[in-house]
Parts: sequence; C-alpha cells; structure tokens
Amino acid sequence: MSLNESGKKHRHNKSWMQEHVNDPYVKRAKAEGWRSRAAFKLIEIDAKDKLLKPGMTVVDLGSAPGSWSQVAARKIKPSGILVALDLLEMEPIPDTTFIRGDFREDEVLARLEETLAGRQVDLVLSDMAPNMSGVEVSDQARVMYLAELTLDFCRSHLKPGGDLLVKVFMGSGFEELRNQMREVFAQVHVRKPDASRDRSAETFLLARGRK
Repeated sequence: MSLNESGKKHRHNKSWMQEHVNDPYVKRAKAEGWRSRAAFKLIEIDAKDKLLKPGMTVVDLGSAPGSWSQVAARKIKPSGILVALDLLEMEPIPDTTFIRGDFREDEVLARLEETLAGRQVDLVLSDMAPNMSGVEVSDQARVMYLAELTLDFCRSHLKPGGDLLVKVFMGSGFEELRNQMREVFAQVHVRKPDASRDRSAETFLLARGRK
C-alpha cells in the first residue's frame, strides 16, 4: 500500500468512525439496549409487515452481535422458539439457542436441523453478509450465494405460508434471485428501511407465503 493509499484509508476510517458516533440510530441503540443499530431495520420492517408473532419458530441467520435476535425473541414470547446462527461468537440472549458455525458447511446445517428437531419454521431472517474484499464483482457474487443458500434452506424447512426476510445488495444477480423467490413464495417485496444508510447498496427482500 502506498503512502497516499494509506492516508486515504486513514481518512476513510476516521470519517466512518465520526459518522458512526454521530449516527442517531447508534445513539438510540445504546440508549434502548439494542446490540447494534441493525435492530431498527427489523423493527421498522416488522412494524410495516407484521412478521413476528407470539409462538412462532424463527431462524436468525447471520445473527451476531444479536440485535435481530433480541427483537425476535421479545416478539415471539412466551412460547416461541428462536434458533440463531453465526460464524462469529454471540453473547447469550434469553430464550435463544445459538449455534456458532459457517452456514455454508453441511455439518453446521446438520446441527441447525438437529436443533429444530423436525419443527417447520414460520420465519427465516437472514442478515448474513460475507467479509467484503472491496472487489465489487466478487463481493456481490458472495452475497447472492448466501441468499441462494438461505432460499434453499427455506425450500426444505419453511412451513407452507411461512415468510423469509433476507439481506441482499442491489446489483448483479438481484433480479434472478427475486425471480427464484417468486417461484417459492406467493409475494416478494423490496424493503429499504430508514435505518439502512442511503449510500449503502444494502436492501432486503421480503418473501411472504411459502407455496
């Protein structure tokens, strides 16, 4: 890395940190006890679309640090079941079973299936994203691959009428994925919550009513 590149990277990190510290959602998350600002993305979508209900069986993929699991666990009480999975460690959350592992590996998927113990799932949440390399083409391909794996999981484990909320990035493969989802679900909607930064290509596909 050249000195010039190093300086640019330093300025970028500094500006990102400044934006993060001043972010109203970061401040709210701290004040309200959420583990990250991402909680507000799910809260907003749930307020609009009424995804989470007491007694549901929910799978949260890419769960760490746990803000979506926090939201879901509170909404599905008292008799709901929540299974969370991530490659990174996640601090325990009440009424949540956590599996640490890589969703792309068969052994990890088998552990998830074993934990579900034959239960069909009402809702799959996926906030999964790969470690970004900065190479747009390869990063986009990896994001879409994770979304396709999530859709495959839904084909096997989501009950008829069940729903999926999955994070994707606008770009190559987006329309193809949406068309695949339309084959499995009655409706597919695009959601871009206010808590998702405008400059981010991040968006969410909400698929409702598994056929």
